Amino acid sequence: MKHSPFKLGILFQLGMILFYGCNDGGQEGFGQGLFQIDIDITGIERQRVLDSAAVYMQDQVVPITASTCERSLGGSHDFYSEGDYWWPNPEDPEGPYIRKDGMTNPENFTAHRQAMRDMSMHVATLTAAYKISGESKYAEKAVTYLKTWFVDQDTRMAPHMNFAQAIKGIVPGRGVGLIDGIHLVEPARAITVLERHNQINASDLKIMKDWFAEFLKWMNTHEYGIDERERKNNHGTCWVMQASEFARLTGNNEISDYCRDRYKTVLLPNQMSEDGSFHMELERTKPYGYSLFNIDAMTMVCHILSDSRDNLWTFQLPDGRGIALGMAFIYPYIKDKSNWPLQPDVMYWDQWPVRHPALLFSGAALNHPEYIELWKSLQPLPQTEEGLRNFPIREPILWIN
Repeated sequence: MKHSPFKLGILFQLGMILFYGCNDGGQEGFGQGLFQIDIDITGIERQRVLDSAAVYMQDQVVPITASTCERSLGGSHDFYSEGDYWWPNPEDPEGPYIRKDGMTNPENFTAHRQAMRDMSMHVATLTAAYKISGESKYAEKAVTYLKTWFVDQDTRMAPHMNFAQAIKGIVPGRGVGLIDGIHLVEPARAITVLERHNQINASDLKIMKDWFAEFLKWMNTHEYGIDERERKNNHGTCWVMQASEFARLTGNNEISDYCRDRYKTVLLPNQMSEDGSFHMELERTKPYGYSLFNIDAMTMVCHILSDSRDNLWTFQLPDGRGIALGMAFIYPYIKDKSNWPLQPDVMYWDQWPVRHPALLFSGAALNHPEYIELWKSLQPLPQTEEGLRNFPIREPILWIN
């Protein structure tokens, strides 16, 4: 049963008090989502998080400098990856690569992607374990990863992605490579959690925030960052998700406001069809996976940016398009994938669905308990490297206060 408007108003205010507190220049906000989650997320997630954290405590940090690729034009601190769907041309094996949409080339250099993703998973899970247990050992290990990647001069990543998603024989890097940076979003959130609990010293914290401020500047000024921002499919959504979270961490209210406007005037009008689907994702060879990926990113934009002045969860275009319509479209196909009206994805069809953040946060924000119940019933994480790569928001405990 849905709450009455009067009761919902009370819950929204209570959610602000319980989950978000004061919004101090955007820096302390936890995505002012204006809702209360009426389930015990800690209870649901506790064992999984602590079991994973116990394993992660034994792991050694792998910095970006641990591996290099001879095809990269960058240095040892520069993130490098190669375009997913580009393959050697059988008619010219040594020449420029050719594109095969949806088909990932297994011979690509992936060490930096794997290292960034592993850092993201370790930092997020260890921080969540600290938040659950209060045991400082988890926070200390998480900070070790953060310092290795963002502080220490010998190992830190350079704050740009000039050499991401290169294509042999064609280009040394591309704007679309910025999407590899989605795995920086949960570490940015973890920094705020650790800061709130006084688990990062002031000098390291400043360097970390300066790193993300410099990366955010690159996103908004470099031709690759601008190119990615202007893309009209899930790449454009992920640009806004990243920029929103990095702006929140660094207190950049100008960029936060820009991202709110971009959600309303660019993402929704360009990407969402009248039925709530994302037509450009449906045109791909993996329409189901891309639709889930995009709705997850778009709901995270709403979660990060919504506040008492501007609630993106309830925003609609004049024709009714908004995140509620997007969720109404995809929910039945998450509940029962066999009803998906298109052909199965050409790869990784069996990886989805899992506990998509879109279900949890929109279920709470839009008062759809059935979304939350479905989230609870699903497997927590994808089980392949490719699945994990396309699932950057893995620890919901970090995203509530």
